[in-house]
Amino acid sequence: MRLLIMSLAVAVAVSACNSNAKNNQGNQTYTFKDSVKIIRDSLRLDSFERAEQARKDEAKRAEEIAAAKAAAREEVRNSYRSSSSVSSGSNTVASQPEKKGWSSAAKGAVIGAGAGAVTGILVDKKDGRGAAIGGVVGAGTGYIIGRQKDKQSGRAQ
Repeated sequence: MRLLIMSLAVAVAVSACNSNAKNNQGNQTYTFKDSVKIIRDSLRLDSFERAEQARKDEAKRAEEIAAAKAAAREEVRNSYRSSSSVSSGSNTVASQPEKKGWSSAAKGAVIGAGAGAVTGILVDKKDGRGAAIGGVVGAGTGYIIGRQKDKQSGRAQ
């Protein structure tokens, strides 16, 4: 490694001292500073091209995701239309669509458990015991509050 660094230093020194070296294109001469500037510019250009390609790839991925979401929405609409009425014998019963996602009761229980566990750790000197007690109390409280919200929104009866 030391030999490589020394060789590079000697090469830089020799090229810096030779300011009268001529390019094949005419009387134009390049100094060490010019060479460094050219290298920096080429690195910036390469970096810019890579960043531009990354932006294009990201835009393409976003378009693909949007197309997939639109197709999924259309599929859900079609499945809802086809299952909106179920025939059982002579009676036609309109079925309600499935309720997707978390209920407010489940969200409240999870949030309450997390908040209770953190509070239990901070309040009790024995972290494990405080976290357990706080998590249970918080989960119960969060479930009760969330269940009340579910009843108001009509999700639960």
